[in-house]
Amino acid sequence: MSSKEFPWSIYCVVPVFNNAATVRDVAERCLAQQVDGVLVIDDGSTDAIISDLLADLKDVTVIRHETNLGKGKALMTALNYLSERNIDYMITLDGDGQHYPEDIAGFLPILAENDHTLAIGTRDFENSHATGKSRFGRKFSNFWMYVETGIKVGDAQSGFRAYPVKYIKQLRCLSSHYNFETEIMVKAAWAGLSIVNVPIRVWYPENPEERVSSFRPFMDNFRISLINIHLVALRLLPIPRRKLIKTGMSREEMLKHLRNPLKLMRELLKEHATPGGLAAAAAVGTFLAVIPIPGFHSVAILYAAARLHLNKIVAFNVQHFFMPPFVPFLCLETGHYLRYGKWFTDLTLESVWHELGYRILEWWLGALVLAPVLSVFMALLVYGCACFARRLRRA
Repeated sequence: MSSKEFPWSIYCVVPVFNNAATVRDVAERCLAQQVDGVLVIDDGSTDAIISDLLADLKDVTVIRHETNLGKGKALMTALNYLSERNIDYMITLDGDGQHYPEDIAGFLPILAENDHTLAIGTRDFENSHATGKSRFGRKFSNFWMYVETGIKVGDAQSGFRAYPVKYIKQLRCLSSHYNFETEIMVKAAWAGLSIVNVPIRVWYPENPEERVSSFRPFMDNFRISLINIHLVALRLLPIPRRKLIKTGMSREEMLKHLRNPLKLMRELLKEHATPGGLAAAAAVGTFLAVIPIPGFHSVAILYAAARLHLNKIVAFNVQHFFMPPFVPFLCLETGHYLRYGKWFTDLTLESVWHELGYRILEWWLGALVLAPVLSVFMALLVYGCACFARRLRRA
């Protein structure tokens, strides 16, 4: 695609922290692509003076943080710089050499279609030396992205992305490290931006020590887990999200679905019907079914399933396995034991009804213990059944 055909201005952004051995090669290869410039954010490197390393490269700008602030802060610095100069897109690549700048060519046709696409590079793990931890981490992150937005992405952990600057700049994030990439992706989806996958190559050396990465497995995974908890909690709140791009089902489409309930039911049965999705729906339905909120279980389950993009049919129907009186009695017994160290021997419908005011705390205590346990059990059971059924269909 020629520069005349591409309608937007575009910069490569390379955040670096102690990547002196690779950053020049990355910057030079970025310059060879169809971009207007390269912005390197030196996030407190101590192995070299990055600005001196790149001083002779035309169209390369270096901004330095005096101390290491985190990848999220580096990307926000880049966003502020490019926003002031009315740049439309920034394509981010890691400074450790794992990404191939030549793959930028695969982003350009997609970005040319509009100014509000967040394109995510999906790393090819089949032809690389990616570790088992990297593969698991990607699946785990993809799952949470799906729960929080209902959107399937190929690689939620990829740092090779194209961000639409003027829209991303309007989103407010709490994160400042690697968790920023998780948070900004989810909030971009909530804002209505298009999320598109782009296949990319990735370089992982056979000896992992050859690659200098600033990702700290324990602390950064902990931060990512915390931000996912925060995002799920936000998703559950009945607060409308600000839409930067208008999306969603039109009124006519909604009425059409309501006029044909059988078709609607078939679509509900098929939605989010992967083994993992069905297991998550069963877990949420079980947890809310066990919690003592009499009269509101069905409403709570449907609401949570809708907000978390889970299979509503599975989540709704799993509650029937936990109907009174057995599970509430089990919760009461567990709660009574936790309070007094002994079982409640006079457990009947009559005794519970007459002493309900005294037993409600025990019911809640028991439910808070049993609900997570039963949720995990049902999730594993549904996951196993779904995998077995999928194998039968393929046979």
